[in-house]
Amino acid sequence: MAYKITSQCISCNLCDSVCPTGAIKVEGTRHWIDPELCTNCVGSIYTVPQCKAGCPTCDGCIKETNDYWESWFAKYNCVIRKLTKKQDYWERWFDCYSKKFSEQMQKHQGEILGV
Repeated sequence: MAYKITSQCISCNLCDSVCPTGAIKVEGTRHWIDPELCTNCVGSIYTVPQCKAGCPTCDGCIKETNDYWESWFAKYNCVIRKLTKKQDYWERWFDCYSKKFSEQMQKHQGEILGV
């Protein structure tokens, strides 16, 4: 199964009505995708998975990764995207790092010279 329904699901039932294979199952208020029925819409008239395309929350139905490293890099890229949105983050980090490095170098030079 390449897609899963997350906790962001608002139970609107849109995914259930658009799934061509009927893989979306509902138990009480919880929705889930049956891996035996889900084909990721491959081989159908659709070019994208309909559960993902029809989800109004954009995060209610996401691609599930089975590979550890694929999952790790996806999380890493998400964190980097958040950091790079803060333009001055890296400048502040560099300023802080260089200041502390300078202080340590001066302290170390003082110890060597006996000052």
